[in-house]
Amino acid sequence: MRILFLALGLLAIADAPAIAQDRAARWWSHVEALASDANEGRATGSPGYDRAADYVIGQFRALGLKPAGAEGYRQPISFVEQRISAEESRAILIGPTGERPLSTPGDIIFSAAGGPLPQSLDAPLLFAGYGLHLPEAGHDDFAGLDVKGKIIVVISGGPRTISGALKSHARSDRAAWLARRGAAGLITLVTPRQVEIPWERRMALSTQPALFFKDASLRDSATPFVTAQWDPARSALLFEGSGKDFSAIAAAADASAPVPSFPLAQRLKADIASRRADLSSSNIIAVMPGADPQLRNEYVILSAHLDGYGVGTPIRGDAIYNGALDNASGVASLIEIARALREGKEKPRRSILFAIVTGEEKGLLGSRYFARRPTVSRKAITANLNFDMALPIFPLTSVTPIGYDQSSLGDAAAAVSTEMKLPITPDPFPDRNVFIRSDQYSFIREGIPALFFKYGFKADSPEATVEKAWRANIYHSPFDDARQPVLPAESVKLNDYVTAVTLRVANADERPQWNKDSFFRRFAGE
Repeated sequence: MRILFLALGLLAIADAPAIAQDRAARWWSHVEALASDANEGRATGSPGYDRAADYVIGQFRALGLKPAGAEGYRQPISFVEQRISAEESRAILIGPTGERPLSTPGDIIFSAAGGPLPQSLDAPLLFAGYGLHLPEAGHDDFAGLDVKGKIIVVISGGPRTISGALKSHARSDRAAWLARRGAAGLITLVTPRQVEIPWERRMALSTQPALFFKDASLRDSATPFVTAQWDPARSALLFEGSGKDFSAIAAAADASAPVPSFPLAQRLKADIASRRADLSSSNIIAVMPGADPQLRNEYVILSAHLDGYGVGTPIRGDAIYNGALDNASGVASLIEIARALREGKEKPRRSILFAIVTGEEKGLLGSRYFARRPTVSRKAITANLNFDMALPIFPLTSVTPIGYDQSSLGDAAAAVSTEMKLPITPDPFPDRNVFIRSDQYSFIREGIPALFFKYGFKADSPEATVEKAWRANIYHSPFDDARQPVLPAESVKLNDYVTAVTLRVANADERPQWNKDSFFRRFAGE
């Protein structure tokens, strides 16, 4: 993998235009400061997170950005931290051949997110195909199913005819949808071919505490509901006695072919031991006032999450999950974009509000809180442009602004792409759920058009090989630190691209609008 990184790095040096090395070095210096071992991985609510937040506030203050939080630059949020005790938890799969004890988290990983967990669970399993409730798109895996009192089992993937954005939204919404209909829980299966992070790393991450809002009115579900992941190598266990072959179902899912729904011959019985404690963490909110006397009361939000995974299960002796590219890099980019906007000849007419949010790794919690309870008028927010884990590990030759096909923000991005000769490439892996996995989705759920910027590449390209290797070996691990191979000059190019998109959106006479055929315009009441 390192050879491929270096080969692509040499290509970048040969082909990229001359970019001032001090800009690249300055961006990387922010990454190094934020991802330092001294910040201990920036876990939400930790002293390390607060130290990193102080660094960001210092940079914003030096750039002349004004505080726009509830308490100076800060917007405090009250959470409940919930930890599952694997040693005290028990799970049993009961089927035609008797009882099969399960290891937690070896066979099954229970999630502690969403809300208070029930102490016990005993329910039959029901397989619901892809688990997508999309009647508007002519697809509903739950049609005709009685989900009440059952644990629903679903598999990754979905029909190729439905957009990645819409499938992602349905996956994000289904736990709350099922809870409202009385289901007891949800188990998500990933086909072996669609595995993104090795199961061993999933197990290591499962020791992390989860968070949910202390204010119950902000939670998606008012009733206890259990979500869980299952070891991809042992998924066939769930289908024993059903008369169905898991390998055939997985092959159909990999091909985006129809997948049936049917009762499973198993039930799951579990005792889940968890502990809870109150915790607080803050978003960092700063504003660059607009230059136009009329439009300065409208806002374009630039967002990036500051939090990481903190100190976790050691891997090869390293327990600090530094989060350099995920997402110290995005915060560093917003600092440098603020600098570019301040120093540029063209000034934004609308105000630019910088939202450095907490709790992204815990379920987009900081951005969800801000989007629901903004520190400026909700009606004055015109757009969100989000920066998260852009990967400067190969040359930037195209861009993928996630969500570009949903609103007029896509037109702004396309215009800048033409000017900068950085064509837009569609999301190469739409079933990865990228559309719902970063903070722009919180704004979309509140009806605000948004984009999420990624390096562009095609699914069968050398860049895809590099990117997949990075996810398999570095993503959400202690090795996402400042010692990994990175091409800082390529990140400067993406920063310039986002700066240009920001100016185009901020200086347009009209506010961004949802496309008429976008499913998500309904969140704006359209």
